[in-house]
Amino acid sequence: MLDDSSTDPLKASLQKMRVDYRLGALDEGSADADPIAQFRLWFAESQAAKLPEANAMTLSTATPAGRPSGRVVLLKAMDARGFTFFTNYDSRKGQELDANPWAALTFFWQPLERQVRIEGSIERVTRAESEAYFRVRPVEAQIGAWVSQQSHVLSSRAELEKRQAEMAARFAGQPVPLPDFWGGVRVVPNAMEFWQGRQNRLHDRLLYTRSAVGAGWTRQRLAP
Repeated sequence: MLDDSSTDPLKASLQKMRVDYRLGALDEGSADADPIAQFRLWFAESQAAKLPEANAMTLSTATPAGRPSGRVVLLKAMDARGFTFFTNYDSRKGQELDANPWAALTFFWQPLERQVRIEGSIERVTRAESEAYFRVRPVEAQIGAWVSQQSHVLSSRAELEKRQAEMAARFAGQPVPLPDFWGGVRVVPNAMEFWQGRQNRLHDRLLYTRSAVGAGWTRQRLAP
C-alpha cells in the first residue's frame, strides 16, 4: 500500500521550508576577472564572518562507470594551481580518483547566502607538500592517519581503538613518519561558479571556464 503523502507531516514541513535571500548581489562589475582571486575574497569574507569550518567542502567523485559519491572534506591549501585536501589514498574517494581523475567541490556559506562550485582534473601533490602539512597536524592526528584504514570495514569500534593503542605505542617518543598511503590531492579547476542568493529565486550565477591549465578564463552569467 502506498503512503498517503498528503498527510505526511514531513512532506508538508519540507514544502514550507523557504528562505528569501536578500543579503547581497554579484555582478560582472564587482567580481574579479580571475576566479581564484574572487574565491580568495569570498573565503576571506567567510572567515571574517566567523563561519564554522568555512573550509568545509563537498567533494564529489565518480567511478569509471559514472556512479557518483560525495562527502565533506576540508580545504587545507589553495593557490593558483588549485584546491588541496588530504586523505588516505586507499579510501573509496582515493580509489575513485585514481580510476577517474576528475572531481567537483562545493562550498556553501549559508549565512552569507553564497555557494561556490569547482570542477576540474586532479593530481596528487608532491610528497614534500604532504610531509609539510603532515608535520603541522597534532601528533594524535598523525597517528590517526596510520590507524584508520579509511573506508574499509571494521568488525567493531574496539578493533579501531586497539589499533590506535598499538600505533601510539609503536611511535612513542619519536616523530611519526608520513604514511606512503596518505597525502594531498589537488583539484585543478577548469570551471568555477560563484552563486549569490537573491530575492524571488532570481539568484546571481557567474561561471568561469578555461580550455586548459594556464589558459585565460572566460566568464558568463547563467540563469538561476
